[in-house]
Amino acid sequence: MTSCEASLTERLRARAREEGFAACGITGPDAIPDAPKRLGVFLEAGHHGEMRWMGERTAWRGDPRALWPECRSVVMLAESYAPEADPLAQLADPSRGAISVYAQGRDYHDVVKKRLKRLGRWLLEEVPGEAIKVFVDTAPVMEKPLAQAAGIGWQGKHTNVLSRDWGNWAFLGAIFATVALDRDPPEAEHCGTCRRCLDVCPTDAFPAPFRLDATRCVSYLTIEHSGPVPEDLRPGLGNRIYGCDDCLAVCPWNKFAVAASDARLVARDSPTPLAELAMLDDAAFRQRFRGTAVKRIGRARFVRNVAYAIGNSGDPALAEPARHLAADADPVVAEAGRWALRRLATVS
Repeated sequence: MTSCEASLTERLRARAREEGFAACGITGPDAIPDAPKRLGVFLEAGHHGEMRWMGERTAWRGDPRALWPECRSVVMLAESYAPEADPLAQLADPSRGAISVYAQGRDYHDVVKKRLKRLGRWLLEEVPGEAIKVFVDTAPVMEKPLAQAAGIGWQGKHTNVLSRDWGNWAFLGAIFATVALDRDPPEAEHCGTCRRCLDVCPTDAFPAPFRLDATRCVSYLTIEHSGPVPEDLRPGLGNRIYGCDDCLAVCPWNKFAVAASDARLVARDSPTPLAELAMLDDAAFRQRFRGTAVKRIGRARFVRNVAYAIGNSGDPALAEPARHLAADADPVVAEAGRWALRRLATVS
């Protein structure tokens, strides 16, 4: 490694900080040899549920060199979206819908990818003739193992990446590059005996530390799962209508969380009355959640979740919105509405 290359690595880190990234680490495309086996165990157990894309192109996921043979370096970056308030406070009022912190601001795919592209263009200006590829959560790239290999954090018992420097409120992005850069040592695991994230899960989605059964996870059930949610899991959803922050919110390493550098990623919505959300038609749903991650699940899945929250509210005053949903043209929404009415009938 020449002094010029070492200098490039340091300038890259400085540039990443200027762009507002909370962390920048560098590893190689050969740094996650155990990832294919871990992915295989997850898939064989069926823990991916309806996320069939996770079982596709597994060779690419397990080895970045299979995705892009010319890759010589992987730059991993963390972008903070740390909330200003306790996200668990949303759960205090069951008559209002709780939306995961990350989805309350601008869609992170757009914000983070633009920032990555700017950093990538800077790198190409420094090393003409080289090439890069930029990824943010939409390609067969295992960002979490790569982040640990790059030293910016480790996969905690909740399987998300966390750090002693910035907690666990962060989006991950990757830049694959043909230029050779200095590598960082991998990060070790620092969870110790703590199991707060495991114990707080409302649906017991962790069969063991560091293992997630997505088919029981509230985030999966409210976002990825397309049909009726199994009835035994519905009470665990509470008033969570898009995602879940419980396991992230209780992590003690969040005492070191850094503020989000981009105001567009800051949580902006206060919990909205379920009665109001239940009345959204398709046009109103699209308008209300324009530019956010919520929009991608569509109106039907969203109001299905609202119906479950109404059923869990214990508030007979929400029977009318439940009846409205029970008459919905979508059969899954209508079934959820009828379930909510049956639940409310037991407390009226």
